[in-house]
Amino acid sequence: MTALPQARRPDGPQADVAQRDHRDPGGDTVLVVGGTGFIGSAVLRELSRRRGPVGTAPLPRALCRRPPRTPEAAGAQYMAGDLTDPTALRDICSGIGTVIHTASYVGHDPHKCRDVNYTGTRALLEEARRHGVRRFIYVSTAAVYGMGPHRGPHEGQLTPSPVSWASTTRLRAEEEVRAAGGTVLRPHLVYGVGDRWFVPGLARVLRQVPSWPAGACARSSVIAVEDLARVAVALVRSQRPHEGGGTYHVADPRPLAMDDLLTRLRKLLRLPEGGRIPAAEHRLLLRRTMPELSDHQYALLTEDHWFDTSRIWRRTELDPGPGFDECFAACSSWYARQLEHSA
Repeated sequence: MTALPQARRPDGPQADVAQRDHRDPGGDTVLVVGGTGFIGSAVLRELSRRRGPVGTAPLPRALCRRPPRTPEAAGAQYMAGDLTDPTALRDICSGIGTVIHTASYVGHDPHKCRDVNYTGTRALLEEARRHGVRRFIYVSTAAVYGMGPHRGPHEGQLTPSPVSWASTTRLRAEEEVRAAGGTVLRPHLVYGVGDRWFVPGLARVLRQVPSWPAGACARSSVIAVEDLARVAVALVRSQRPHEGGGTYHVADPRPLAMDDLLTRLRKLLRLPEGGRIPAAEHRLLLRRTMPELSDHQYALLTEDHWFDTSRIWRRTELDPGPGFDECFAACSSWYARQLEHSA
């Protein structure tokens, strides 16, 4: 993949950018879309860490709705923009070699899902084509597969069957990205500093119903946000030819037993062991106390959802890292502060 398909190659300085990027994949100017979000912030930190001495690589750029007063990633250039406003995206990809798209809307409003996840991604892709962007990496979600259980399928083995507007529109965005020659990453559950859904959501469940359904010994694919960022940046810096239109599961290759996380979380929350109750009773109690928790979200916590991730680790030639125990220990104090405040 040398460039996203476009009507014509740019002339003048823009053509020089594309040629320079082709010679030096590590020298791309990278645009991180959603640069102040949970995943986008981690990607910027990893880009900053890998940048090397000042002046040896271009500054990464970050697109976000509200640039921070104090940049969270040293040396990043923040720009204001909204995926729902195509005029605000005009020329956002000028001089860009790689786009890492981490922005998404995961709420229940179908119009926002469409406007941010699908229409916004299409507008961004069009800008990337106009400016000869060489790589486009889209961080999607394994939730596009819908209801499980899922036990070790590889990419292409399952037919996506999303059950929410958020996942449906992200799947449609994936299709646009692959058609343009881009790369799609499908993490499942992501944890770490900045997490507002996975571990905090499980904490709310435990506070409402401290017990757990009998027989639920789920295993799940999880990844530390720093490791997800390492994967995205490794694809940017890779010297190997890119596999246009590729889709990759991204997670620690060792599925996490949810019982292990429950034990750690009860300790953080100072909750007693709740014991086990019949699954139907557990679900009924949560419907009463947390009506906003969908059946799919509930299943993500109580049923197997783990995926074969061997392709991405071969592709990037990265070490997957020390695993959940060490990674979670590194961010447990942050979680403790956040969960105490939310209580």
